[in-house]
Amino acid sequence: MNIESTPSDLPPIRLLVVDDHTLFRRGLTALLARDPQLKVVGDAADADEALRKARELQPDIILLDNHMPGVSGVDALPGLSDVAPAARILILTVSEDEDDLAAALCGGAVGYLLKTTEGDALTAAIKSAMQGDSVIAPEMMGKLVAAYRGIASGGSSNAASGSAKSEVTGTGTAQTSAALDSLSPRELDVLRGIARGASNKEIAREFDIAETTVKIHVQHVLRKLDVSSRVHAAVIASESGLL
Repeated sequence: MNIESTPSDLPPIRLLVVDDHTLFRRGLTALLARDPQLKVVGDAADADEALRKARELQPDIILLDNHMPGVSGVDALPGLSDVAPAARILILTVSEDEDDLAAALCGGAVGYLLKTTEGDALTAAIKSAMQGDSVIAPEMMGKLVAAYRGIASGGSSNAASGSAKSEVTGTGTAQTSAALDSLSPRELDVLRGIARGASNKEIAREFDIAETTVKIHVQHVLRKLDVSSRVHAAVIASESGLL
């Protein structure tokens, strides 16, 4: 007889914490230890130590500060991806600068979170990233959409913007309009929530529906819009005047 796995049956998500502030690393490690699904297997104070630890430990998730002495988090992304290719890297920083955000995402990070993020929201973001989602701090979603708008209109010429430009190709076309028309009223509600930077849990609470139902709606929205990420869906929603 097959027995379905429950979260407690699954191995914990193994994390590497990278930050140059010792007290912050200790506090974050203690916070994450409260969730039995998370396990901090190592920490590092700079990019060089992070590379060594990532190669040795092969973590599932790397929480990476951006502004560190020497090599920045963004500049360390390629090396970390090389030594731990299966790891998903989340930038965890104080910076709300949209250039840092764009550089991080174009450099291979799967998420960009702020150090002001509440503990429950941080653990939820880590679990979402482990499931393959891109996670962006709600405070940064408006800046991300604005940056992508500039890219789509040719307002930026740097290399990172060139990489991101393909993400928004086709926004506002007749094909996109038809895709939006195909969304159900509830799917449109969910899309608006995505564009605001809301998590599945927050959307579920807003509309008094199950989180698993929201997840299904998100999958339908991405498929109908023919996009692979919540970020791209948010851009389309903003460009189409849904907010």
